[in-house]
Amino acid sequence: MTQLDLNRVRQSIKNQIGSKIKISANRGRHKFVTAKGVITQTYPNIFLVELENADGNDQNKTVSFSYQDVITRDVRMMLLEN
Repeated sequence: MTQLDLNRVRQSIKNQIGSKIKISANRGRHKFVTAKGVITQTYPNIFLVELENADGNDQNKTVSFSYQDVITRDVRMMLLEN
Protein backbone atom coordinates (compact mmCIF):
# COMPACT_ATOMS: atom_id res chain seq x y z
CA MET A 1 0.00 0.00 0.00
CA THR A 2 1.42 3.33 -1.01
CA GLN A 3 0.42 6.87 -0.14
CA LEU A 4 -0.78 7.28 -3.74
CA ASP A 5 -3.22 4.35 -3.32
CA LEU A 6 -4.50 5.81 -0.08
CA ASN A 7 -5.03 9.23 -1.67
CA ARG A 8 -6.91 7.69 -4.62
CA VAL A 9 -9.27 5.77 -2.34
CA ARG A 10 -9.79 8.81 -0.10
CA GLN A 11 -10.63 11.05 -3.09
CA SER A 12 -12.89 8.44 -4.67
CA ILE A 13 -14.93 8.05 -1.48
CA LYS A 14 -15.04 11.83 -0.98
CA ASN A 15 -16.53 12.19 -4.48
CA GLN A 16 -19.31 9.74 -3.53
CA ILE A 17 -20.63 11.60 -0.45
CA GLY A 18 -24.42 11.26 -0.45
CA SER A 19 -24.38 8.16 -2.64
CA LYS A 20 -26.20 4.97 -1.68
CA ILE A 21 -23.88 2.00 -1.25
CA LYS A 22 -23.95 -1.65 -0.31
CA ILE A 23 -21.13 -2.33 2.13
CA SER A 24 -19.68 -5.63 3.35
CA ALA A 25 -17.38 -5.65 6.37
CA ASN A 26 -15.12 -8.54 7.36
CA ARG A 27 -15.88 -9.63 10.92
CA GLY A 28 -13.24 -12.37 11.05
CA ARG A 29 -13.19 -16.09 10.29
CA HIS A 30 -14.52 -15.50 6.77
CA LYS A 31 -17.68 -13.83 8.07
CA PHE A 32 -18.92 -10.73 6.26
CA VAL A 33 -21.73 -8.45 7.46
CA THR A 34 -23.60 -6.74 4.62
CA ALA A 35 -25.76 -3.61 4.84
CA LYS A 36 -27.02 -0.72 2.71
CA GLY A 37 -26.34 2.90 3.58
CA VAL A 38 -25.23 6.36 2.51
CA ILE A 39 -21.74 7.87 2.72
CA THR A 40 -22.26 10.93 4.93
CA GLN A 41 -18.84 12.39 5.77
CA THR A 42 -15.14 11.91 5.15
CA TYR A 43 -12.20 12.70 7.39
CA PRO A 44 -8.43 12.33 6.85
CA ASN A 45 -8.34 8.74 8.18
CA ILE A 46 -11.95 7.51 8.21
CA PHE A 47 -15.31 7.92 6.50
CA LEU A 48 -18.82 7.61 7.91
CA VAL A 49 -21.71 5.56 6.55
CA GLU A 50 -25.27 5.97 7.79
CA LEU A 51 -26.85 2.52 7.55
CA GLU A 52 -30.43 2.07 6.40
CA ASN A 53 -32.75 0.95 9.12
CA ALA A 54 -33.97 -2.61 8.48
CA ASP A 55 -35.98 -3.11 11.68
CA GLY A 56 -38.33 -0.12 11.39
CA ASN A 57 -36.88 2.17 14.08
CA ASP A 58 -36.70 5.87 13.30
CA GLN A 59 -33.03 6.21 14.18
CA ASN A 60 -30.36 5.10 11.70
CA LYS A 61 -26.98 3.78 12.81
CA THR A 62 -23.77 5.54 11.76
CA VAL A 63 -20.60 3.48 11.45
CA SER A 64 -17.04 4.44 10.55
CA PHE A 65 -14.51 2.70 8.33
CA SER A 66 -10.89 3.43 7.51
CA TYR A 67 -9.53 3.87 4.00
CA GLN A 68 -6.94 1.16 4.77
CA ASP A 69 -9.81 -1.32 5.27
CA VAL A 70 -10.97 -0.59 1.72
CA ILE A 71 -7.47 -1.08 0.31
CA THR A 72 -6.95 -4.38 2.17
CA ARG A 73 -10.49 -5.50 1.16
CA ASP A 74 -11.67 -5.91 4.76
CA VAL A 75 -14.44 -3.53 3.67
CA ARG A 76 -16.01 -3.89 0.24
CA MET A 77 -18.34 -1.27 -1.25
CA MET A 78 -20.61 -1.19 -4.27
CA LEU A 79 -22.53 1.86 -5.50
CA LEU A 80 -26.29 1.40 -5.83
CA GLU A 81 -28.60 3.09 -8.29
CA ASN A 82 -30.58 5.95 -6.70
